[in-house]
Amino acid sequence: MFGFNEEQIAWFGLTFGVGAFMLYMLFIVAQLAWESKAGKFGTFVLFLALAFGMLGFVAKGVIQWVIDK
Repeated sequence: MFGFNEEQIAWFGLTFGVGAFMLYMLFIVAQLAWESKAGKFGTFVLFLALAFGMLGFVAKGVIQWVIDK
């Protein structure tokens, strides 16, 4: 499709699609903290608990980038 093979399309979708979804999830967590009037510590706890799983995906990308260099 458009001169790309399946591997290139999958890489693009995984990298940028999931990255965009992660940014949207961070927006949702921020909106949740704002609407619940969580305060500074409550907002920190929300981001720590709900966004901690995203750190693994980012770390995977960084590790792959370091290994490929």
